[in-house]
Amino acid sequence: MRREIFIRLSFLISVLILVSIVKHWLALTCWPLWLGGALGLFLPDLDHLVYIFFLGPQELTSQRVVYLIRNRNFRGAVSLLFDTRAERGDLVLHSNFAFVVILIFTFWMLTSSGSLPGVGLVLGMTVHLLVDRIKNVLYHKV
Repeated sequence: MRREIFIRLSFLISVLILVSIVKHWLALTCWPLWLGGALGLFLPDLDHLVYIFFLGPQELTSQRVVYLIRNRNFRGAVSLLFDTRAERGDLVLHSNFAFVVILIFTFWMLTSSGSLPGVGLVLGMTVHLLVDRIKNVLYHKV
């Protein structure tokens, strides 16, 4: 789990540095870009919680996660979600359609928006989903 977070974070930092250089957002006042990027990096993980609570609450893993959350064992719930993430294939944000929409939205935000947190948010989401897609191609889970 730590290795995957490190990979996503290093990709995000590289992308944010590149965007900051290209767009001339190198001032200290551009910290909302980085904050939005950090938030966007972990936002697609909420898709697993949507699946657990709304799309597949009848599954055994979902019931185990809900039990752990009710008993305030959040670390155990996160660990179980991470260990069983391959079981959840019908995630909304991880679908091909959502990925294309997020790519279009990212392009639009980069070219015409002045909202630094918004740009960071969509960049973080794009990096997260892109790293997941690259990982799936490398491990032949297409």
